[in-house]
Amino acid sequence: MAHKGKIQLLITFVATPDKVAEVDRLVASHGAWMAEGHHRQGPKALLSYNFSKGPELKNPLDPASAPTGNTRYVLNEIYESPAGIADHWQQSQKSWRDFPAMAATLGSCNPQTLHGGVIAQSLW
Repeated sequence: MAHKGKIQLLITFVATPDKVAEVDRLVASHGAWMAEGHHRQGPKALLSYNFSKGPELKNPLDPASAPTGNTRYVLNEIYESPAGIADHWQQSQKSWRDFPAMAATLGSCNPQTLHGGVIAQSLW
């Protein structure tokens, strides 16, 4: 399903090897929490959810580059409208027990974010 014009929340960050086990635990917790309470229809609908991980590369523009030993994580959530992202942040602070741990961990992993980006191009 194409998502042109929909709203995206994107967070990417890099974890050092000593943080990977905790981040993996938080990713699992986040996925379970997302599945339980997010809207599936209407203006707050969560349309797509992906949390991926892979090696951080010494040259991020060269896929054949050697890994640094760190792990890059990418969270990509797509919502029907900005109301979905606002609802997500409100819910996360109220009902996700691991929100404080995730915020603290992400804060130590050089996060980069896109809050409420409008998807300019999308296929399928």
